[in-house]
Amino acid sequence: MKGMSLEKIAEAVGGWLEYGRTSGNQDTAEAVDVVIDSRKAGKGSVFVATRGERADGHDYIGQVFEKGALGVICEKLPEGAGAGEELPGHCIVVEDSFAALRKLAKYYRAQMSGVRIVGIVGSVGKTSTKELVASVLEQSYNTLKTEGNLNNEIGVPLTILRLRDEHEAAVVEMGINHFGEMDRLGDIVKPDAVVMTNIGPCHLEFLQDLDGVLRAKSEVFRHIRKGGTLILNAEDEKLNTVSASPDYRIVRYGHGGDVYAEDTRNKGLEGSETDIVCKNGDDEKRFHAAVHLPGSHMVLNSLAATAAGLTFGMEPEKICAGIEAAKPMKGRSNIINTGKYLVIDDCYNANPKADCAAIDLLGTALGRKVAILGDMFELGDDAPELHAGVGKYAATHGVDLLICAGQLSANMYEAAKRANTSLTAYYYETLEMLLNDLDKAGLKNGDAVLVKASHGMCFSKVVDTLIL
Repeated sequence: MKGMSLEKIAEAVGGWLEYGRTSGNQDTAEAVDVVIDSRKAGKGSVFVATRGERADGHDYIGQVFEKGALGVICEKLPEGAGAGEELPGHCIVVEDSFAALRKLAKYYRAQMSGVRIVGIVGSVGKTSTKELVASVLEQSYNTLKTEGNLNNEIGVPLTILRLRDEHEAAVVEMGINHFGEMDRLGDIVKPDAVVMTNIGPCHLEFLQDLDGVLRAKSEVFRHIRKGGTLILNAEDEKLNTVSASPDYRIVRYGHGGDVYAEDTRNKGLEGSETDIVCKNGDDEKRFHAAVHLPGSHMVLNSLAATAAGLTFGMEPEKICAGIEAAKPMKGRSNIINTGKYLVIDDCYNANPKADCAAIDLLGTALGRKVAILGDMFELGDDAPELHAGVGKYAATHGVDLLICAGQLSANMYEAAKRANTSLTAYYYETLEMLLNDLDKAGLKNGDAVLVKASHGMCFSKVVDTLIL
């Protein structure tokens, strides 16, 4: 982290530096990295002590200094300090550690202005799109990407603080559930391009309706660098209402857009092959791409990655290589052949649109189709109706066995049975009840089994049980 001395960090976060014990020439040393998990602290680290639901990082300040930490950002000094007891190391004291983390990331991004960043925004498919965009850019640029799903007001700053001199590009996933959050994230990331995947019924508890979702996510627009690019899904009704701006150009992907697919061959769970067409005025490029990630939505995500690659000046051959190299992540349309079942592990998160897309993917599998579905969170007052809609969709789109778990999923189960009275279906009030009864729920050798629910339902335990 070039130029990030404790003095510079204190200035960036608006804190005051309290000097403690030092070793060697730490006073003039530069930070190696920034961490919020004390277990990841090491020599040269700056540890941000934050207060969480289960632990208070301030309790671990002494331990991180024992590991060789350069300094600590904290809201209070260790107990006893200032009362005759020497500080165990240098501490930067701030009013709010989380706010300090955001300020530090914003400052650091300004120092790394030569790195071109693509922000990934949307209701559904952000992480899969992030992986595809990163896989494409990696073919031409040293690229950093968001790890896992670290896409919130903690994860995004930590991602920015991982940038190094060798990086030429970065792909940063940006997720929100309240108004104002995207404004703060955009102010940190300052993206050169933004991919917006779609506007769906997510976080309606806080964002009210689809117009609210669009308004909240559009907060990022004002932070796109001058002359940048906004890459929008042309198949999304709400995104088609977004108008042009003198500050950035708009590229649309999907049917009716500037980058679209033709002659797509769906190969089921093996993915797809498609011809990608890119139009820029009278200029047209056409090339063939193999998408190894299953589901028609992955073709759409590949078009987004293509648009990003073209924005960064890449040639079609390298874009295709990146699409072909992309691999599924755990919990996101990850296909696991156990020898007994073909498990579609899509349990990281859920919402009505994503659930229906996953059911469509299940429909491409051979053998009997089993859907194990759980509650979808943060849907507000419409949650019962939205769960019922997914249940009806499952019952009328080829699911042979439906297993629902969770209080809200009772609506899913009941709607499915009304829509298809011959459907075999089971309902469990809790995950624990499902796990205890899973071997009696009618699964058979050769079944294709979709597992999907919101992250808080912990349906990864279902996947673990099926693959044992």
